[in-house]
Amino acid sequence: MDILFLLVPFSVVLVLVILGGLWWAVDRGQFEDVEREGERILNND
Repeated sequence: MDILFLLVPFSVVLVLVILGGLWWAVDRGQFEDVEREGERILNND
């Protein structure tokens, strides 16, 4: 039961880190034009 006092705060911190990384990626425009990048891979230049 004592391990819950350690695991619960770690899981909350992990969720905050994941949400921060997702916010950073969206803010930097990582997901702006997903269709064009998929087509760029298939085209031979």
